Amino acid sequence: MTSQDILWEHDSPIKDLGITVPNWIEQDITGADIAAILQGGCASGAYMPAVTYWQAKETMGEHGDDVLQFIQDTYGELPQPKDSESWGGIAVFYLSTAVELWAGSVEDEVREAIEALDAEGEDSDE
Repeated sequence: MTSQDILWEHDSPIKDLGITVPNWIEQDITGADIAAILQGGCASGAYMPAVTYWQAKETMGEHGDDVLQFIQDTYGELPQPKDSESWGGIAVFYLSTAVELWAGSVEDEVREAIEALDAEGEDSDE
């Protein structure tokens, strides 16, 4: 089974594995959600709260400073949206960027936690 397969097959919240999920991401995000985000990005439909304008605006209104800080900490600067972008478009741009960065940053940790959980389950079957 490949690393991606392990993620795709995990449909329970990753927070149950001890993985910290930022407040600006839905707390029930699963390994399968992360695999989908990594494969096609949020805009592919993998994580709709980041690309649905009203949800992205709501999330950015509540957690925007944390989202922007996460991006800046990761990239060292903030990427710039198009000059003609609407507020909703800006919210989607930054939130989806942050979600994709976060998914990439926890991929190995999530995979390892799932593998450990699977190994634990195999040990208890013996």
